Formats: sequence, structure tokens, C-alpha cells
Amino acid sequence: MKRRTWPALLFVAPAALYLAVFAIFPMLFAGWASLHRWHLLKPEHPFVGLGNFIALARDPFFRNAVGNTLLYVLLSVPLGVISSLLVAMLVSRALRGIGFFRTLYYVPAVSSQVAISMVWIWILLPGEQGLVNSCLGALNRALGRSLFPTDTNFFGEPGWAMLSLVAMSLWIGLGPRMIIFLAGLHAIPQTLYEAASLDGCNAWQRFWYVTLPQLAPTMLFVIVTTTIASFQLFTPVYMITRGGPRRTTDVVLYHIYKEAWQKFEIGMASAQSYVVFAMILIAAAVQIVMMRRGLRQEGD
Repeated sequence: MKRRTWPALLFVAPAALYLAVFAIFPMLFAGWASLHRWHLLKPEHPFVGLGNFIALARDPFFRNAVGNTLLYVLLSVPLGVISSLLVAMLVSRALRGIGFFRTLYYVPAVSSQVAISMVWIWILLPGEQGLVNSCLGALNRALGRSLFPTDTNFFGEPGWAMLSLVAMSLWIGLGPRMIIFLAGLHAIPQTLYEAASLDGCNAWQRFWYVTLPQLAPTMLFVIVTTTIASFQLFTPVYMITRGGPRRTTDVVLYHIYKEAWQKFEIGMASAQSYVVFAMILIAAAVQIVMMRRGLRQEGD
């Protein structure tokens, strides 16, 4: 090994050590523990092979958690990507004071999710104590009619709880996705828009035939990262719903938390973690393949 490579290795060593201790080792340990019946308070850890995974396939509560997670992903990913793209297009214009709005949209991304959860509890409180119900009540009084209900318990009713978490996720993830789309929009050559205008394209046609194709690599990155983040929903569920009402928000990561730190079943929780890892891997791979096929067809 050349002498000049040692300084580079010294710089990489802290990051490599951190990755090994806090990522690679826990992953390998979880894989080993998933093959054992490991209770945190029992000294024996018998080897069960794939027994934990077979038990998960038969567990209706875990299947419910998987279904809730997939529902959350299917709702939050497309809505999050579309809303972030729209906001990025709005703030991409060179207007006076536009930097303030870009910063304002990004604030939730640097805020604690615990604090954000507390804010959303107040926003969606039942009755006119909550911001949303209070605004609906004011609107009813202004119209002179009771057109909108003002006593909705958004986090306490099965029909509203998951939708409320999705709305909260859109607000939290808006800033990072907006910044990525903003960078992609600024990288599009203006000559393409000028050529499209000369060909008689209107605003919608310029967006469909110029903006979207040019944003395809950026779109792929945003969709994949948003999907991965959606599978990892935990803090809002822990802070607000605790899996309720009626297990409608019992997502996989919260289910793993309960299995590990309430039931102390480390082996079963590790098996569930690997199921989540497989779900994320499959979802990301499918999205990448589909997007690449689309790009290849456009190139042909």
C-alpha cells in the first residue's frame, strides 16, 4: 500500500468505525437473533431457524401492521411527491423575498418530530379547541349555517387517524423534497423551454414534455427515498395514536417496538425488522426498474 494512502484511510476511519458499530454489527446481530427464540429476561436462547418468520406469517396482528404500513406508503408517497413538486415550482421563480418562503417550507424538516407531533395534536384536537375544528366553526358562523362538523376527533376515529398521519407526513417531508426538486428544476436548460414556446406549446405542454422528462432522475431519487422514509414511520404513532384506534395506525416499526421493549421478544422483533428490510428492498427495486424502463422507452 502506498504511503500517501494512509492519510486518506485515517480520514475515512471514524466514519467506517461508526458504520461498523452502529449499522453493520446491529444488522448482523439482528439476523442472528431472528433465528433464535430470544427473550430478554431469559438466559436460554434456543435456535429455532425460520420459526420466528413462520410465526409472523400466522400472526394476524403483524399482518395488520404490514397492511397499515403499505396503506400509509401508498397514500403518503404519491401525495408527498406531487405536493413537493408543486411547491418547488412555485418557489423556483426569481421573486423578491422568495428565499423567506423556501426557508419557511423547510423549517419542519429541521424540527424535532416529537415537537411536531405535539403541535399536530393541538391542530387536530376534537371540538373547537383544535385549530382545524375552530376554523371550521368560524366558517360555519360566517356562513350562518352548520355545514362543517366541528367535533371531529381526527386521531381518535378509525376513519381519520391514518389520513391525519399522512397529512402530518406531507408537512414534515415537504422541505427536503422541495429542495431536491428545486435543484432539479434549476438544472433544466432554459433553451428547452424557449424551443417549446417557439413550437407553440402552452404551459401544461411545457411541463409535461419538458419539465417532467428532465426531472426523471430527480423524481426517481425522491420517490425511492420517500418510500424508504414512509416504511420507517414511528415517532408520530408513538407520540399520538399508540397504534390506535382499533389498531388502524399500528404500523410495522411501532409493532417492532412493542415486541422488543414491551414483550421483550428480541428474536421475534429481529425477524420483523428483516421483514421490513425486505419490504423496503423490494419496493425500491421495483420503483427503480419501472423508472429505468420508462426512461429507456423515452430515449428510444
